[in-house]
Order: sequence, then C-alpha cells, then structure tokens
Amino acid sequence: MISGTGSFMHRFAVRLLAAMLLVTTSQVALAQELPRNFVLHDQPKAIAAINFSDVQGRFRSLADLQGKVILLNIWATWCVPCRGEMPALDRLQVALGGPDFEVAPLSVDRGGIDSVRKFYAENGIRNLAMYVDQSGSTVRQLGGAALPMTLLVDRGGYEIGRIIGPAEWDTPQITELLRAKF
Repeated sequence: MISGTGSFMHRFAVRLLAAMLLVTTSQVALAQELPRNFVLHDQPKAIAAINFSDVQGRFRSLADLQGKVILLNIWATWCVPCRGEMPALDRLQVALGGPDFEVAPLSVDRGGIDSVRKFYAENGIRNLAMYVDQSGSTVRQLGGAALPMTLLVDRGGYEIGRIIGPAEWDTPQITELLRAKF
C-alpha cells in the first residue's frame, strides 16, 4: 500500500510540474511575441483626467468611455509611425470592437478634426472613432514623451498597460492579450 501511495504521489508531482511548466512556457512565449516596449502593470494605475472632443465637436473625457476596455492611442497625422499603425488599429476595432472593447484613437493635431477626417478618408480608415485634443496637452498629462503612445485602460478607467512607439495591433498575440483583459 505504501509503494502504491508513493507511486501515486510521484505521478501527481510529475503531472503538476508538467502543468506548471506548460503554463510558464505559454506565458513566456506570449511575452516574447509582444513588442518589447509593451508594459503590463502589476497593479492598475490612476489616469489623469484628460479632455478632448469628438467628431461632432462635443466635449468628452475618458469617463465617457468607461465600462469597457479601451485601447487609447495618442497619435497625430504628421507622425509617421502613428500613420503606419492606424490601419492595424482599424482592423483591431473590426475584430474586437463592441460593448466590451473599443480602440479610441486620440489625435493631438492642431488642425483639429478636419485633419483627422482627411487622413481617415485618404487612408481608408472606416471603423475608428475620431477624437481630438487640439491643445496637445494629453501627451504631457499622461506622462508621455513621444508618439504614438497607447494605453490599455480597464473597465474602471485605470491604466493596466502602456506602449510608447508603434505596434502591429492586430497580431494574434496582441489580440489574445486584449481578449484576456475583457
């Protein structure tokens, strides 16, 4: 009986170790597939109260978007890396957008909504909302130093991740990560 119990415990320990190794390997593989500059925070962080306007010129804030996971992308039409990632953000909105998730691109163009509208039309961006901060103060308020800057915001309005620089937002790895957040 003792040898049977010992054998059971040995098999259990081996299976447990294999399961732990599989989970750890999967997490490492996912982390290796994400952009190196994508930082997921250990704890949610409060976000400065930022203000912007929508396509109709209405005053908006992040609180207006609360209740869903938000990928807040701070960008400008004159920023070459920003321009490059907009099609992937548009595709990501098609893939994941809905009541639980939204890609929210916030332009800091001084030209306002007309600059964004023209860029969207010229580049076939059809699925993203248009938000603008003509003052450009959003970058400073959010502690950024460069564009593009993207924050992953949870349903309660807290920052749970951040990336400075461009990314291919519609890759399977990023899509899987974002789905796990909502």
